[in-house]
Amino acid sequence: MPPGKLAAQAGHAYTDTLYEAHTATPDRYHDYQIMGKGGSKVTLKSRNENQLIIAYNACLEAEIPCAIVVDREHILPPHFDGSPIITALGIGPCTKAEAQHITKKFNCV
Repeated sequence: MPPGKLAAQAGHAYTDTLYEAHTATPDRYHDYQIMGKGGSKVTLKSRNENQLIIAYNACLEAEIPCAIVVDREHILPPHFDGSPIITALGIGPCTKAEAQHITKKFNCV
């Protein structure tokens, strides 16, 4: 996807997973947001949707907050025809060590 679209989808992933953490794992959210521990935000690239789904399920299994981003009704040829498509996966907040087994298959953007 073009750089601008990628940046927007990554932004959705960052905020959606933080919201998920606030709802499902308030202690993680508190440490990240309130205590000012913060952390790095990393944008990684997957090969395909299936790789995102596998990573999403691995996050759920590891009890790491996560959120799938599905783009709908957006038309941007040749990749987006308006059909729903998974464009991103937000993971965290978590430590690098917690997610390493999930993210090691992805490359930096």
